[in-house]
Amino acid sequence: MLREITDLGFTHAELSHGIRIVLVPGILRAVEEGMIKISSTHNFCPLPTGVTQAAPNLFEPSASEHREHEQWLRHTKRSIDFAAQVKAKVCVVHLGSVKFWLFPPSRKLHAYLRDHVDANTADDSKYRQLLRKGGEKLRAKMGPFWKQTQASLKEINAYAKERGVRLGCENREKFEELPLDDDFPSLFEALGEDTACGYWHDTGHADIKAGMGVLHHRDHLAQNAARLLGFHLHDVNAKGKDHQAIGSGHIDFEMISEFWRPEHLLTLELSPRATVPDVVESKRRIEELIQLRFGAA
Repeated sequence: MLREITDLGFTHAELSHGIRIVLVPGILRAVEEGMIKISSTHNFCPLPTGVTQAAPNLFEPSASEHREHEQWLRHTKRSIDFAAQVKAKVCVVHLGSVKFWLFPPSRKLHAYLRDHVDANTADDSKYRQLLRKGGEKLRAKMGPFWKQTQASLKEINAYAKERGVRLGCENREKFEELPLDDDFPSLFEALGEDTACGYWHDTGHADIKAGMGVLHHRDHLAQNAARLLGFHLHDVNAKGKDHQAIGSGHIDFEMISEFWRPEHLLTLELSPRATVPDVVESKRRIEELIQLRFGAA
């Protein structure tokens, strides 16, 4: 797996939430032999024993149920240990969700957009009303979930700091997932300066939320720029599908690159359906932007 990545010209890789335990010996050997460096990992990595498919939300930090919280804590610590073992700087984490057993607020939003394919989410008054009411319903329900998420991050903070691993809190694409996009600044303020947590920006997720009228992509980046640790880079096509090759969709990556800093981690996060030419072209486009931004690839 890692040999294929290096053969495409990459010197670093992120280990995702789809890494099965049986892959670990080979990964450690590749790292020890200097074949490749691991820049970041993604919770849960490696996957819990018996889990064979990507499962980043298998256990959620927003869950108050004791057994699930203990499992989240256990496997997140394991992911941090593994990140430290492969000398990764960041472990990307999801921060849970607000649970609606019936009729989540996103249901009406998606139904409206499905039935009004030409709707302008910024100007359509009926849609804006649905979005406002959905947001109010979400915030009315989210209190206990959001409180538990923050408590979970504080609980894991010292463990991550001791191992020299930052936690990249990723923006999410689903309406009910946490944090709500406007809440990242208040989250980091609550966690304080002595936190292992920082902001991890996913371009596809932000674009999907922008398409829903939930945020403005540039404004969201500017709001969280001071806490940025890194980026998941992928495009979104006209059908709203993310994890597409860079340049194959409509995301303005030149705008995205304005927020890059030398210390940031840049990860191509492409669909398994992406072809080798897709990967090579995506790499070329990002390296071109790096050169324009910093003067060297």
